[in-house]
Parts: sequence; C-alpha cells; structure tokens
Amino acid sequence: MGVEFVDLFNQWASSYDDTVSGNDPEYKEVFEGYEDMLELLAGLSISPVMEFGVGTANLTRKMIGQNKVVIGIEPSSEMRRIANLKCPQAAIYDGDFLNYPQLITPIQSIVSSFAFHHLTTSEKIEAIQKFNDKLESKGQIIFIDTLFKDEAHKQALIHNAEKSGHLNLAQDLQEEYYGYLDELKEMFSKQGFEVSFKQMNKYAWLIQAKKGE
Repeated sequence: MGVEFVDLFNQWASSYDDTVSGNDPEYKEVFEGYEDMLELLAGLSISPVMEFGVGTANLTRKMIGQNKVVIGIEPSSEMRRIANLKCPQAAIYDGDFLNYPQLITPIQSIVSSFAFHHLTTSEKIEAIQKFNDKLESKGQIIFIDTLFKDEAHKQALIHNAEKSGHLNLAQDLQEEYYGYLDELKEMFSKQGFEVSFKQMNKYAWLIQAKKGE
C-alpha cells in the first residue's frame, strides 16, 4: 500500500467520523447504514480477531464491547492516536495489510471495513495468501467494502456521482483500487476459501470468506 494513502489518512483522521456518519453529502450514500454494517460485522467476528485498517476504532469498539480480543493494524499515526484514545482496550499496531507485526496469538477472524480497496490487484492476492497462512482452521475473513459487480456497474456509479455533482466521489471511484465481484471471488477461491457476497447499500458489500480445515 502506497505512502500516499498514509498521508491521506493522516489528513482525514480528524474528520473521518463526520464523513462516515453521513455529514459529508458526497459520501452519504457510500456510508448509508454504516453503524448497522459495523454491528453486523462485529457480531459475525469470532475472537481472537485481527482488524486491518482500524481507522478511528469505530468497528474496534463494537468488538471490544462484545468482549472479544482485538489486535488492530493501522498505518496512519494520526488514526492510531485517535483509535487509542477511543478504544484503549485494544492492542493497535503500526502496519498495513501486507506488513504487520508477527504475533503468536491464534487468529479466528480477520476483519476490515472500507479499507481493502487501497490495495492493488496484486497486493490483494498477496494479502489473501497471508490471511490463509495466518488464520486458524475454519477461520474466516469478514470485510465490508465498496466493490463493483462489473465494469458497467462501475461506470454507472461514476456517472451517477458526476451527475449529482459529487466530483470527489467520482474521482475516487475511478482512481482507487475497488475490486470487481468476480475478480475477488476468484482471488479468495484460489486460496481455498468459500466466499460469499451480500450487497449492503448502493456501494458497500459484505464479503465473507471461510477457510477450510
């Protein structure tokens, strides 16, 4: 994951919660139902949990509130600072999807919300390989992220964003590495995961990938 994203996260940290709460009209539809999605994700996770892209610890706090052991990974120093203030019970480390401390804690769930799209296609493949190695038998990956059904779906979302005057969103949809459903399905399946997808709003999907024995 490029350093340009870390710089962006540091800048975004102070206003991130306002954005996901729907106070930014450009991204309101992206994060529609945000709290409910995090509640669902937290409820599906099995402890001990490794969370990538902790951000400001919104998901982390929900899992901690369910008495789960959470190991958080976050590349942004400013996000980590806020996360540690909001959720001091969690262990939050510097790192990203590909580079993180090698801990001995057995991991039953790997979770993330609105972060996996910061990886390129090759980085996603590498990350999934690492997840397979990290997870215990029958462990699971549970992500929520924006993705596209196909190229036509991507272009329709970009067009709708532009038509609504949401030019920053339109630019994000074009420039960031949002995955395609079939492409992601193949990535997980090749590593032996049983994967399913469920659309949560206009942009966000729940991705569940279960590891075999």
